[in-house]
Amino acid sequence: MIEVVAAPQLTAYQATYKGRIVQTEIIWLSPAGALLLGYLLGAIPFGMILTAMAGGGDLRSIGSGNIGATNVLRTGRKGLAAATLLLDVAKGWAAVYLTSLVFPGNELLAAAAAFLGHCYPIWLKFRGGKGVATLMGIALALYWPCALVYAVIWLGLLATLRISSMAGMTAALSTPVSAAWFGRFDLVLLFLALALLTLWKHRTNIERLIAGEEPRIGGTR
Repeated sequence: MIEVVAAPQLTAYQATYKGRIVQTEIIWLSPAGALLLGYLLGAIPFGMILTAMAGGGDLRSIGSGNIGATNVLRTGRKGLAAATLLLDVAKGWAAVYLTSLVFPGNELLAAAAAFLGHCYPIWLKFRGGKGVATLMGIALALYWPCALVYAVIWLGLLATLRISSMAGMTAALSTPVSAAWFGRFDLVLLFLALALLTLWKHRTNIERLIAGEEPRIGGTR
């Protein structure tokens, strides 16, 4: 007969100590997991992948060299550009939504990481997009009314001015303002930081806008 030996019982102190270790691990692992999840999703270069799959070559060697939907449009493939736009929005949304399921309470960290992943993807030597579509996806996941304001401004300016950079920057700047307007002060700081980073990524566009040399969609100035 095999003798079964009972596991030693933990003392109250040992149980408390072990519980604190587990709690500490969770406290550290959840934010780290949210950051990693957000970054990896944000760093997926959908524009490059779709363009390459369609036989369009390396998107970085076309037009502005950017990996976003506007540059995909310069290949003449409108459907491909639309797909890139939707997927870049979707990955920003997915980063926040999935984090709310797996690492609840760390959604803002995941949002910031997704944006950084899009702008600075490790696979492309940290040379990524400018974050306009991904920021809209983030806003959609965090508080959809902000995303609605974003979309109206972005699409409205695209339709009237036909200057992609101006539309994107203005829409990005609307996020902290709309968050404050709707009383979501918990989102203002994040949206402000992401909007400022969007401006930084558009710094060459700003120089061309000042010089009156920024191209419009369709090839005119």
